[in-house]
Amino acid sequence: MLPLSVLDLAMVPDGASSGEALRQTTEFARAAERAGYTRIWVAEHHNMATVASTTPGVLMAHLAASTESIKVGSGGVMLPNHAPLAIAEQFALLEAMHPGRIDLGVGRAPGTDGATAMALRGARAQESEDFPRNLIDVMGLLGDVRSEHGLWDRFRATPLATSSPSVIPLGSSQFSAELAGVLGLPFGFAHHFDMGGTVEACEVYRSSFRPSPVLDEPYTIVTASTLAAETTEHAEWLSGPARLRRFGLRTGRLVAMLTPEEAVKHPNFEAAQAMRVSSLVGTADEVVTGMRELAERTQASELMLHTSAYALEDRVASIEAIAAAWT
Repeated sequence: MLPLSVLDLAMVPDGASSGEALRQTTEFARAAERAGYTRIWVAEHHNMATVASTTPGVLMAHLAASTESIKVGSGGVMLPNHAPLAIAEQFALLEAMHPGRIDLGVGRAPGTDGATAMALRGARAQESEDFPRNLIDVMGLLGDVRSEHGLWDRFRATPLATSSPSVIPLGSSQFSAELAGVLGLPFGFAHHFDMGGTVEACEVYRSSFRPSPVLDEPYTIVTASTLAAETTEHAEWLSGPARLRRFGLRTGRLVAMLTPEEAVKHPNFEAAQAMRVSSLVGTADEVVTGMRELAERTQASELMLHTSAYALEDRVASIEAIAAAWT
């Protein structure tokens, strides 16, 4: 049976505070652990009032301390925003505190707009070709040396953990897929972005894969947007706010995470409902059927579920029902 994991963005529901959103993420992580999910990842987004997850390492430390066994990771750290040594030290510290439970999911997008990205980087420009070098530097600082020279020649990521976090390149295109394959690392594809190319990227990853000191064969994590409820109609009702928000992201008219009742009154709701998405919404059995089809198409090694709804109890009920139906 393929492992299942969850991704959480610490969305701020309309009318709630960022503190409440983070408390909900903590409860969601505990619920995922109880339901038997393998890992929970949190994202890095900046300058967005509706997303409370800005600093994955800080949130991960809290989640790992608030749970017992579930793996905790970044989905992901946006490496262009950070110095490789800083990220290596953050994750070395996390690994030292929670050995064997830490994932370093790494992406090359900014996770924000261009102006905010420049502010984060202190006007330090980043080119696309910098990402592979920076990734290799992070890996080397964490003990996985892949080239003759790098930052590890002069620096060490401290504290010195007795184990190493799992480094997993993330992406929504073939660039990261090929890089992960060449380096012999696991690969995470953001299918929930609805940008297409999922099957093709997974094929590129497998065809470019080379065994490495950390992995003998390809390991693909594919994310999927899922929402399950007792009936198909109720699941569709609960999914309305997320569809409206996704429509806003696509059209540059971002809206808050509204209640289902408020979402249907929004002037863009009909357009959002007509928008084509890859989300799996329905009863648990219906969602699991779609998950199995996605896993077969992509030859995924693991599925990671992104569950977006206004109320925490609906998100928890969804992952619990899917876990039960999956097994």
